Amino acid sequence: MNSISSPAPHPLAHTQGRPFDHAQDRFSHSADTLRQLARDMLRYAEQQGATACAAEVSDGFGQAVTVRQGAVETIEYNRDKGIGVSVYLGQRRGNANTSDFSPQAMRDTVDAALSIARYTASDNCAGLPERELLATEFPDLDLYHPWLLDVEQAIGLARECEQAAFACDRRIRNSEGASVSVHESQFVFANSLGFIGGFPTSRHSVSCSVIAGTGGAMQRDYWYTEAREASDMLKVEEVGRIAADRAVRRLKARKLGTMQVPVLFEAPIAASLLGHFVGAVSGGSLYRKSSFLLDQLGKQVFSKNIRIDDIPDIPRGLASSAFDDEGVKTQRRAIVENGVLQGYFLGSYSARKLGMKTTGNAGGNHNLIVQPGKLDFDGLLKKMGRGLLVTELLGQGVNHVTGDYSRGAAGFWVEHGEIQYPVEEITIAGNLKDMYRHIAAVGNDVLVQGSRQCGSILVENMMVAGQ
Repeated sequence: MNSISSPAPHPLAHTQGRPFDHAQDRFSHSADTLRQLARDMLRYAEQQGATACAAEVSDGFGQAVTVRQGAVETIEYNRDKGIGVSVYLGQRRGNANTSDFSPQAMRDTVDAALSIARYTASDNCAGLPERELLATEFPDLDLYHPWLLDVEQAIGLARECEQAAFACDRRIRNSEGASVSVHESQFVFANSLGFIGGFPTSRHSVSCSVIAGTGGAMQRDYWYTEAREASDMLKVEEVGRIAADRAVRRLKARKLGTMQVPVLFEAPIAASLLGHFVGAVSGGSLYRKSSFLLDQLGKQVFSKNIRIDDIPDIPRGLASSAFDDEGVKTQRRAIVENGVLQGYFLGSYSARKLGMKTTGNAGGNHNLIVQPGKLDFDGLLKKMGRGLLVTELLGQGVNHVTGDYSRGAAGFWVEHGEIQYPVEEITIAGNLKDMYRHIAAVGNDVLVQGSRQCGSILVENMMVAGQ
């Protein structure tokens, strides 16, 4: 297959937002069909004796193409659908799922859920959310933007991405591939309290992973871009160029001795520190008492310069929604303000276990944003002066009960506020409680590559173990 050479507009421009009711030509089932299926499930569950119930119906498809060294390596296409139903017999809960939308299969699924509920112990925290907490307004958050990209166009874009990486530097010797992915889905959620809502979403991405080499030494790195709207992503050539630059700069890496120094987590890596925080202040970890941040509400958990907001209504946000997985209305919240923990991430069940109210976070955080500081990336390097810049983390060495943190790492050694040389085969260690309280600065180099967004994070002091 040849690269696209048509004078037509670039495929990244072939996109437009569409409202839910006009999306049915893209999906196997219309929005009205999904709504009716959800209502039918609830009606049948109530007829069979359920005291409360909830159902979610979804329909989606995706296309992914990977090119390696100019040749098509994989072409994947998927079309999925599913129904999940939760039923309650008093405070006994049962759940069942099916991908068969036939009336008999749906009835069988409800019957299975009811059978499970009959044999389940009663739990006084089980049940639907309180009616007054359910969403009643459904603003358009601009989350659905079809990417009208056929396979030939996707292959052409993947080739352009990989070719840009090879053209960037002659030391790019090999490739693990460039990929172009398109995904669209729609869903409807309904419960027996009268709530029904849903919307279509899109999520597209381009990625590239390449290998640089000099002599016998080789290094790999990658880059990717992701967005609801294809034109919001980086150009494919830019993705390839960044992947190549990142791989080349890692050549001639050295090892370090063991020392205690400041550590700067590059923005894409810094987001993982947010992930550990979310897990620690989420309902399941809290009521099971398996969190290193137990009983910290209203207390200082970060340095005073840190503010973290949960923002569910960002247009085109990768985790935006007017309601959570239970239909509860979402709301903007300051989770951390001046370093003080202001709130948890709770669904109805975990909230009841803790004697609290749901925060509209059944299913997790929304767009979690760390307020950027005044310094750019170069400014953070200068503020650090001497220390370690981490650009890659390896392994899973995080104890979420104690907060102990030990990860393999690679990156760059910094002296006098400037990068000196790449480093590898090192371990960084500390405790997340101490790391959070000793964040010296957050950069304004924010990357949007997921639901957790922050600039690079400078931690005052960590143990770095090398040779």
